[in-house]
Amino acid sequence: MKDFWYWAEEFDKKLITAALESGAKVILLSDPSKVQEVKLLGKVLVASRDGGDLREGSDYAYVIIKGKGDEERAGKYPPGVKVIVETTDWTVIPLENLIAQREELYAVVKNEEEARLALKVLEKGVKGVVLKTKDINTIKRVGKVLEEEEENLSLVNVRITKVLPLGLGDRVCVDTTSMLKMGEGMLVGNSSGGMFLVHAETEENPYVASRPFRVNAGAVHMYIRVPGNRTKYLCELSAGDRVVVYDHRGRGRLVDVGRSKVERRPMLLVEGKYENKKVSAILQNAETIRLTRPDGTPISVVELKEGDEVLGYIEEAGRHFGMKVEETITEK
Repeated sequence: MKDFWYWAEEFDKKLITAALESGAKVILLSDPSKVQEVKLLGKVLVASRDGGDLREGSDYAYVIIKGKGDEERAGKYPPGVKVIVETTDWTVIPLENLIAQREELYAVVKNEEEARLALKVLEKGVKGVVLKTKDINTIKRVGKVLEEEEENLSLVNVRITKVLPLGLGDRVCVDTTSMLKMGEGMLVGNSSGGMFLVHAETEENPYVASRPFRVNAGAVHMYIRVPGNRTKYLCELSAGDRVVVYDHRGRGRLVDVGRSKVERRPMLLVEGKYENKKVSAILQNAETIRLTRPDGTPISVVELKEGDEVLGYIEEAGRHFGMKVEETITEK
């Protein structure tokens, strides 16, 4: 998950409010006397020379890159210190060199193009961007870049091999604080090595209205992808957690969980294959639960049949407390 900081060169309520509304988690203040005024605008971390949550020198450092010496100095700060670098001519070379050396690297940017580039340098990108602008529309556009560029996965076409009705089980509805769109859903599966893209409830039918904020994600034991290339069990989700919503092209964005509902319902085992990899999930047996076709349109699980193709995600299985590990694990 990339971080969004806004550098307030002077206290401007409208600009800082726009930054908070656009997803900024830290306000960097040039004037430390305004810390409490920023705190009144919202629950947010404040970085400053003095009196903030993050203090310059101990929690973060700011380095202007004018030459190789500045780049070397930025790389020598101890682990744990967030290093903010600003280049005078905005070149990516210092970022490339520093990204290879440290995790907590932040780039000062002035617009959405610079933000997008910093987030993709060496594919890994910087830990976050520090936006320095007095244009309210630029603040909003950079916030959108951070939301859209959260994660990209290569989804695959999974061919359905089995659809088997089961008995009653406990399933989880994940209600988010965002409105999801056609083609979007959550990646879930019996194994972290193979997941289906379960479509959001964006579609209406004669019996049930759409619930575009919701994904009826499946049985309590299944994995779901969350930020940072991690997984959680569906039963672990609760209000305030963050999960990743993907569209049919594999573009992921973060959403917040507003509610997680566990209810006992009839269930359905769905299995498929991609090449020699197996994908399986246990979902509620109901018309409103849908997987996602390769073109992004939803298909109800009650309509699924052998040979149908739906979207999924494949990786080498192996998770320990939600983190990917390299070890021999067999999941059936």
